[in-house]
Amino acid sequence: YGLESGIYASNDQEIGSRLTLKYGLRFSVYQNVGPGTVYTYDEDFEPADSIYYSRAEFYKTYSGIEPRVGMTFLLDEYSSVKASYSHTYQYLQLAQNSTAGTPLDIWFSASPNVKPQVADQVAAGYFRNFRKNTIETSVEVYYKNMRNSIDFKDHAELLLNKQLEGELRFGKSWAYGVEVMLAMPQGRLNGWVSYTYSRAWRKFEDINDGKVYPAPYDSPHDVSIVLNFEATQRISFSTNWIYSTGKPVTFPTGRAVIDGAIVPIYSDRNAYRMMDYHRLDLSMTLHQKPTDQRFKWDLVFSVYNAYNRHNTWAINFTQEADNPYETYAEQTYLFGIIPAVTFNFNF
Repeated sequence: YGLESGIYASNDQEIGSRLTLKYGLRFSVYQNVGPGTVYTYDEDFEPADSIYYSRAEFYKTYSGIEPRVGMTFLLDEYSSVKASYSHTYQYLQLAQNSTAGTPLDIWFSASPNVKPQVADQVAAGYFRNFRKNTIETSVEVYYKNMRNSIDFKDHAELLLNKQLEGELRFGKSWAYGVEVMLAMPQGRLNGWVSYTYSRAWRKFEDINDGKVYPAPYDSPHDVSIVLNFEATQRISFSTNWIYSTGKPVTFPTGRAVIDGAIVPIYSDRNAYRMMDYHRLDLSMTLHQKPTDQRFKWDLVFSVYNAYNRHNTWAINFTQEADNPYETYAEQTYLFGIIPAVTFNFNF
């Protein structure tokens, strides 16, 4: 159990007619609270002892000062530049197992064994509107540096393990990217198109022989296309298509026979990728006739994953029943095409 508290102050300030500043300061505190058992580990991450804390007993406190500042500068009536900086503490972190057959994610809070992640992020962007602000465009870049990041060790034991913190390793990570967006927010036909190129990397001394490797959520290419069309006053159509590069994964690349047992030999951490993810969603909405009544409704007919893309959730490597020296890869996916009818009402 944990208790997170914070106090902050911020201010918006206009300097002249073109420059706007928004700056603030936040002080955050995270405290571990009993009941709970905390294990201590030796230099090899083996459990050495344990301490039990009773109910409502505070046993570890972290705190940090988090400044942030942002600015907007108007170049003219239709364009502007923006920039920001933030320094933050993250007291809850997600550790993701990248082995293909067990896509298991576990949240860890800061504790006597896990320090909060500390991040510094800078971002800047250029924004411009066209055709009397009916078309909006933007280009933004960012860089984020993180310390005290967590990840699972190689061949971590995750299921039914009371000493999960002993499976963690600690290091640094960083991410950067650029996003381009084109939006039409008004009119019968409206929507947006966005493309993001981003990378996320990690370097842990106790993982991957200390070599840099992609973070589990690294996805270089991401595309989103959203379109809405108001055919009549009562009927509208929507479509949404998304695409992203497959997530990094660790695959077995060989095998060894030890005492008659076949043991897989794995690649470097996150050296491979799942298949790319993409899908198309379609919907048609039938609106109620215009009325002054308080009760209002609409009826939505939708299709999720309209072309039945089998996006991979996990890949398991299984030995052939008749020949244990042959292995095949088996894909698991969760959802195919899903039609739906939704009735919405409010009063």
